[in-house]
Amino acid sequence: MNEESVPANPLGGRTLIVDAEDRRCYPLPSAALKDAGEQDQVYIRPGIYEDKVFVNERPVRLFGAGRDLVQIFSRRGGPLYLQRVSAGRISGITFRYVGSDQHSALNVLDSTCVITQCRVMEGILSGVVLYGPECRATFMENEVCRNRESGIFVFAGAQPRVADNRCVENHHFGIAVRDPGSHPEIVRNQCEGNMLSGILLFHHGEGLILGNVCRDNQHWGILMTPDSHPNPAPPELPKVNQLEGNSRGAYAISAQPLADIGR
Repeated sequence: MNEESVPANPLGGRTLIVDAEDRRCYPLPSAALKDAGEQDQVYIRPGIYEDKVFVNERPVRLFGAGRDLVQIFSRRGGPLYLQRVSAGRISGITFRYVGSDQHSALNVLDSTCVITQCRVMEGILSGVVLYGPECRATFMENEVCRNRESGIFVFAGAQPRVADNRCVENHHFGIAVRDPGSHPEIVRNQCEGNMLSGILLFHHGEGLILGNVCRDNQHWGILMTPDSHPNPAPPELPKVNQLEGNSRGAYAISAQPLADIGR
């Protein structure tokens, strides 16, 4: 990867380069982020990096050479944790959790940045957790796959935009929403091949559900509890989403949505 491929910084700050094979560069993304100012960005060249990236109460601009070329993995906790990140963008990276304890691969608390064109995989909990009443993140055009619970889990009052993602082969649901005040926009996602339903709304969860494709899931396309509040209402969901081709049908309403997993 030559210098000409490094993206320009639209903010006018520095671009800090991560390359484990080049001693002139930072060896790990976390090391570069420690030196990065609010106008700087970090660019990661192709490679596999064992690292834990934690960003707290500041903007972040973190770019990889492509999710098929850059992987950040961690054995001890999730490889990416964002806490009250006020702005910024993360793209072009695969985040992979390879430990055995109960952690997600990507944690986003009360943050408003954009995460796009990434891959999130193999979390022992849900792959991506978006949570907190100030969470307004945009999570779009990502692949979320092979996580031990759900692909994307929105809870604790979060209101993110979840759009144009592929949530496939997760052990529970493709996308799950829980708790009063949680109200994501769930639009144009593909939830396929998940071991339960494509989308779950439960425990007073809300959400705009529009233009999604939920098919080839082991249970329903969409599963809801009686106290959840989808927009549009349940009978209208098959008209504005593609919910055919699921083992148990297009959608269902159940007071015990987690009974099949003993919860």
